[in-house]
Amino acid sequence: MKLRVGIIYGGRSGEHEISVRSARAIMDAMDPAKYERVEYFIDKEGKWLPKPILPEPGAQPDIDVVFPVLHGTFGEDGTVQGLLELAALPYVGAGVLASSVSMDKDMMKRVCKERMLPVVDYVTLSREASNVVEACATLPFPLFVKPANLGSSVGISKANNARELEAAFAMAAQYDHKVIVERGIVGREFECAVLGNQAPVASLPCEILPSRDFYDYDDKYLLDKAQTKLPADLPEAKTEELRRLAVECYRAVECEGMGRVDFLMENASGRLFINEINTIPGFTTISMYPKMWDYSGVGFSVLIDQLIELALERDKRRKATRFTR
Repeated sequence: MKLRVGIIYGGRSGEHEISVRSARAIMDAMDPAKYERVEYFIDKEGKWLPKPILPEPGAQPDIDVVFPVLHGTFGEDGTVQGLLELAALPYVGAGVLASSVSMDKDMMKRVCKERMLPVVDYVTLSREASNVVEACATLPFPLFVKPANLGSSVGISKANNARELEAAFAMAAQYDHKVIVERGIVGREFECAVLGNQAPVASLPCEILPSRDFYDYDDKYLLDKAQTKLPADLPEAKTEELRRLAVECYRAVECEGMGRVDFLMENASGRLFINEINTIPGFTTISMYPKMWDYSGVGFSVLIDQLIELALERDKRRKATRFTR
């Protein structure tokens, strides 16, 4: 019997187009002998085509497992995961808690700090903050200003002085009510893929070589000039430290299924800092999550198989839990 897999993609976030590209790559990699694909497209206004996946009360869903491919808000932040929990449907990737914590850069950093994991010095501001420059006075320029809940570098700016900081804050605040201001790190950028539920494992990491001042949306998806090194050119001990930190970050936010942990390494000190974790990493033809696993010996189609198996495994554990007396 083929598994009926519901692929949810599109969505209302600023990463709509990336979601579509990721979903197409995943569907192309799915073995038609194993899976029957059922597409659920969400347009930019939030309309589901053909219809929402949540079944009517008392009805049995005709989907065996769901693969959410929704990057950013209204998909990677726990909202769709909550919907699937209500529907009692197995689904690929992190649960509600891990999705929401990981999506919020402020909360993710708080959790990492509680576990004594290295994160860059930062300040969290509300959209209504009146004196941004004064609030960030403890942080030296340059600074990076980010919406707390968004991905693909949407709304992120680098500020080299007070005037640029105010402009960067105004732009970031358009995308979220909470804004993160981080100390700029002069150094290198790395990514590491993590896979698994209760026993997660990390791939070999890659290094990102931006073509611009930093790895922004245009550099990721439009310009085709950024380069990557896979595997990253690091000493063996530093590679193992990075992989260990990736797994520890993954465990700290209670991630399951998959995640991509992004790092900064400071030139002056050689220190690694956890930048963020993405619970639904990109699966486009240029995305590093599947490429890192492919280099580590897990091809794209096999990776899809493993992610679906992990979703079904977690569902079995969930069914062993009692929710009523």
